[in-house]
Amino acid sequence: MQSASVANATQAAGETSSSNSARTILIVLSLAELFAMTLWFTGTTVLPQLAQEWRVNVADAGWVTIAVQFGFVAGALISAIFNLSDLISASRLFAICAVAAAIVNGIFALLAIEHRSAALVLRFLTGLFLAGVYPPGMKIMASWFQRSRGMALGVLVGALTVGKATPHALYGLQQLIGNALPWRSVVIAGSALALIAAALVAFFVTEGPYLAANPPFHLGQIGEMLRNRALRLANFGYFGHMWELYSMWGWLAVLLAAANAHASRSVLETVSFFAISLGFVGCLWAGLAADRLPTAQANDHSADIKKLRVRSRSRVTIIAMAASCACCLLAALAFDHFGLLVIIALVWGIAVIADSAQFSAIVSEVADQRYVGTALTFQTALGFLLTTVSLKTMALIGTNYGWRLATASLAIGPALGIVAMWRLEKSTQQSALSIRS
Repeated sequence: MQSASVANATQAAGETSSSNSARTILIVLSLAELFAMTLWFTGTTVLPQLAQEWRVNVADAGWVTIAVQFGFVAGALISAIFNLSDLISASRLFAICAVAAAIVNGIFALLAIEHRSAALVLRFLTGLFLAGVYPPGMKIMASWFQRSRGMALGVLVGALTVGKATPHALYGLQQLIGNALPWRSVVIAGSALALIAAALVAFFVTEGPYLAANPPFHLGQIGEMLRNRALRLANFGYFGHMWELYSMWGWLAVLLAAANAHASRSVLETVSFFAISLGFVGCLWAGLAADRLPTAQANDHSADIKKLRVRSRSRVTIIAMAASCACCLLAALAFDHFGLLVIIALVWGIAVIADSAQFSAIVSEVADQRYVGTALTFQTALGFLLTTVSLKTMALIGTNYGWRLATASLAIGPALGIVAMWRLEKSTQQSALSIRS
């Protein structure tokens, strides 16, 4: 009896210790992700200055943002093809790539004005190295959480959302104190934060007890994936989401400036920061909703349970895309009423990112389990490639036909995404969805 009591006490102590470690990882890793992801939009935030120095319009200077998207796609493909996060520990890969991204971002600050082509290459490299920060961060977080994984990943995605909004806060602060600091200080501050992120992960973050190997990448399986109806619908939904997401994030300050030419730059950047960073709320809501998905103790991986999970996650994406689609149209209608436009932008920021993690979760359910890694890489690569088109398209519409119309044009993405996810959700109700366990 005494030995049993000691064993139970030891087990309880171990579980408590593991829980405490998981909470520590949640805080430290989320903070590191926030700091590292400030690099994503540092170039975008200073676009007006670069456009002026380069003597081009904002649409042409927008390649500074688009280059990051191309870089991320290249980095994601390289990481998947060579399975880097299995060859190198995820925490080490995170730290190395955060340092590399900080370095090339700092060089961008020094060379951007005089060397336009080099500036675009450096932004491409920034995106490439950030592909070694975001996915490994997700892998580490998932390795520490099982029952509350949805919440944990929601917090992490929310943190990186705040990170992507941080350059707006830095620039707004710079303007608020009287433009005493050059624009390069905003870019260099992002590099400093990324170095802090690397140190946090290198010294305080390790993989957890639920670490899983990445499924291998097989290019030859892409044809089979295209024949999977459920996977096609999930991807179409994701593409609709991505059409809107980065264009909203990338051009929000510009469209706000177009709506109110008298608003100060500090006001525009501050509103942009809060609108984007409020996405944390949406991510947390979606994560908590995911944790309430149907489960089964005895047969958690059965096709029926997977269908229930796909159905529930599909509903989450439909709700989020419906809200963000409405915000696109309402923002266009309220374009001449700046106060109302700001309120809509804040709601928009919550909705536009809320469903992001759910698309990956759905793909992991409906894809052939032998090739989940290939399916997720395929989804991510095509989704980010699509953002390069939507970013450029919105910029061209905005500069040639007005930013009101450009804002409304973003509604096309979530509207089509809703159709795809509604068809996916309906197919689960009719038991027509084929899911392989």
